[in-house]
Amino acid sequence: MTSKPFTYTTRAQAYTAKFPVLTYVGTQTNFWIVANILVALILHFNSLIIGDATGIPLAGPLGPLMLVSVVFGIIYGVTLGLTSYYLDKKFFRSQALGRLIVLKALISLGTLILILVIMRFVLFNVLIAPTLKITMSDRSWGYLFYLLLIYYSFMTFLISFINQVNKKYGPGVLIPLLLGRYRNPKEEERIFMFMDLKSSTTTAEALGHLRYSSFIRDCFMDINQVLLPFRAQVYQYVGDEIVVTWMEEEGIKNNFCVDFYFACQMQFRDRAEYYKTTFGFLPDFKAGLHSGKVTAVEIGEVKRDIAYHGDTLNTAARIQSVCNEYKKSFLVSEYLFAKLEANENMKAEPLGTLLLKGKTEKVGVVSLEWNHVHAS
Repeated sequence: MTSKPFTYTTRAQAYTAKFPVLTYVGTQTNFWIVANILVALILHFNSLIIGDATGIPLAGPLGPLMLVSVVFGIIYGVTLGLTSYYLDKKFFRSQALGRLIVLKALISLGTLILILVIMRFVLFNVLIAPTLKITMSDRSWGYLFYLLLIYYSFMTFLISFINQVNKKYGPGVLIPLLLGRYRNPKEEERIFMFMDLKSSTTTAEALGHLRYSSFIRDCFMDINQVLLPFRAQVYQYVGDEIVVTWMEEEGIKNNFCVDFYFACQMQFRDRAEYYKTTFGFLPDFKAGLHSGKVTAVEIGEVKRDIAYHGDTLNTAARIQSVCNEYKKSFLVSEYLFAKLEANENMKAEPLGTLLLKGKTEKVGVVSLEWNHVHAS
């Protein structure tokens, strides 16, 4: 019942996970189509105003202008979208935010110059000028270039800012946030996973605080690579702990909330050579998983965020805290385990009902491991 208002968010996350490139490029393209239509309308109505004041008709038909705006919006959006997406994966990932915006602005400038060349020497000289019997001086093209340069520079910074905000909250969250969905507390059924680095004190002492911070950064970056395919969202980072969440129906589907943990382990194993060469350690995280009702609300003024409140989070954290006591890596509440699909690749070991710290009632807990025999 409570998950229906979030259909947009869950669908956006599913689409982004399935078509990451198309989603990113599509967002860029739609933005630049709208931006181009906006500047075309400004230029058109400006021509109408000047023409009405001077008695000289300056504005041409609006239809062809709109068509050109859409075409160049597609060209600009696809070019910048593809360039930014693949550079983000290969190069921008390690760059500071300020440098990232400047580099993308330079790419935008190069694309703008290319579009202006096409507009001037192909579209205008070959098609428009012979048909309408009009000419434009080099000075006029210079003015147009500076006008578009100022406008596109501003819009590039704007879309870069929107992309960064969207990354902070995850796919499908920004629109509900802007519409005020979380201004007042809303009840949701959610799954929470608390993942904490094992032997963190020993690792920190061995690496020193600077290399340890780099180690944690790389661990979280690798975990982030696994988020989208399993519909997971990062709720928060706390030291060497990461808290991940799902809408309950999304996390249960295909056992995403469980398979996510094993996928993180696989990601670390795939990068084992890097971690052992760079740090001498292979990351090993323990995790606790639980689901239930929580309230979601937008909090803060200086630093605004979405906060979740409820006993569900406390229980998930307490389940994770007993991993060391039972020498287990991944513990799940019986309440959530009963909702999961049967899977022969999962080896479940019930630990009984435990009285967790801070709880007055016992909680049933199950240990989960990847069954290598069936998996192979």
